[in-house]
Amino acid sequence: MLVFSRRKEESFMIGDDIEIMICDVRNNGTVVRLGITAPTGGQVYRKEVYDLIQQELNPINNTGQAKGTKDGRKHNTKTTNGR
Repeated sequence: MLVFSRRKEESFMIGDDIEIMICDVRNNGTVVRLGITAPTGGQVYRKEVYDLIQQELNPINNTGQAKGTKDGRKHNTKTTNGR
C-alpha cells in the first residue's frame, strides 16, 4: 500500500487523469473529506459497498468453496453414453 501525507487543499495524482484532493479534515483528524477529479463513466464505490457487490457477483462463498459443493471443486455433470 502506498501511503501519502497531505494537508487540507493538497492533492495527489493517479496517472494523468485522476486527482485526489483533501477537501476537509474534521473531528481531530478522524474524518477526512476527499474530492476526486476523474474521467466520467467510471464507477466509484466505498470499499465496504464494493466488497458487498463482489460477494454477490462471486460464485465462491465465504468459506472459499463453490456454492453447492462440499469441497469447493466444480463437478462435471456431463455424461457420455450413460457412463
